[in-house]
Amino acid sequence: MIKENFFQSRLALITLVSACLVVLVSLSVRQVFGMFFMDFNIDLGISNTEFGLAIGIQMLGWGLSGPIFGAIADKYGGHKAIILAFIFYILGVYFLYAGPNTGMYFQISLGVLVGIGCGGTAISIPMSIVGKHFPLSNRTIAMSLVTATGSFGYFISPLFTNYSLENNGWEGTLFYFIIFLSIGMFIAFFVRSPSITTINERDNDQDTWGALKEAFNNKSYLLLISGFFVCGFHITLVGTHVPKYVIDRGLDDWTAAMILSLIGFFNIFGSLLSGYLSTKISKKNILSAIYLMRGISISMFIFLPPSFITSIIFGASFGFLWLSTVPATSGIVAHIFGTKYLGLLYGLVFLSHQIGSFFWSLLRWFIL
Repeated sequence: MIKENFFQSRLALITLVSACLVVLVSLSVRQVFGMFFMDFNIDLGISNTEFGLAIGIQMLGWGLSGPIFGAIADKYGGHKAIILAFIFYILGVYFLYAGPNTGMYFQISLGVLVGIGCGGTAISIPMSIVGKHFPLSNRTIAMSLVTATGSFGYFISPLFTNYSLENNGWEGTLFYFIIFLSIGMFIAFFVRSPSITTINERDNDQDTWGALKEAFNNKSYLLLISGFFVCGFHITLVGTHVPKYVIDRGLDDWTAAMILSLIGFFNIFGSLLSGYLSTKISKKNILSAIYLMRGISISMFIFLPPSFITSIIFGASFGFLWLSTVPATSGIVAHIFGTKYLGLLYGLVFLSHQIGSFFWSLLRWFIL
């Protein structure tokens, strides 16, 4: 059970709820761009190579902008950083919807602008702000709630997108996305960082460069960065290319939506369990187990004969492991360095994640 003093203040409650909703909106939109590929191919003339490159640029833009938004959040307040990111996000989807949206403009819209928007809205920044409001005893549980809510977005978004694409077309679906993102930008106003006087840190006088120097001289931090590089490789492989992969293997189109929805649904439980276990046992052991089981799940999906059953097993198993790395990883960063610069330091860890995502997209681009 959640203890009576789980929320240290009313602001902590409002921030947690608002951050959950922000991540829900952001990840719901980001998760399903792979389902638009056939429409983009037919109506905009976007090839598989161009689409993969745009996603690679998006991953890199997401990662590169994360530490910047983290620094803005740490210094000026979380709501300002997230609102600014939503402006980029909305512009990116708007240009995909209304144009110009072909050739180089497609790369700018889906790649650069959406990537920058994700850098300040999708998990890392909202979650780091939430982490500042909670003590070490229940911080990972609070952050896992943010991750789990984003997972619920992963669950409902493919179902909505599949329905909307069939009934409203890709342009109508993108228009709905613009509305959702605009609502998210309004909610972001309530994702407030705590006052610096309320943060009980071991070194509140440390400046940004001092925090960076300490982090990159820490072996554990460097290992986290390396681990998240591999994590990004996995996520982009599955989230972007599974929709086309299952079609190439002879399965029905709706199988992709089912897999993505199962990933979102089961990751709700995986994220919450990871957050809870991170308060009980070693976080590094949790991460090791997650990465091992991911490798097994992906290998079985690739090498077993394609079928409805193997698709369900893969969606459920990989979903349970999808974002379960986040509470443990962010918890380690906060435990080692405190929460004063959590947005910046976790943003740099997540940058490694996105570089891994970019290299996967780039590798597939060359292969094809």
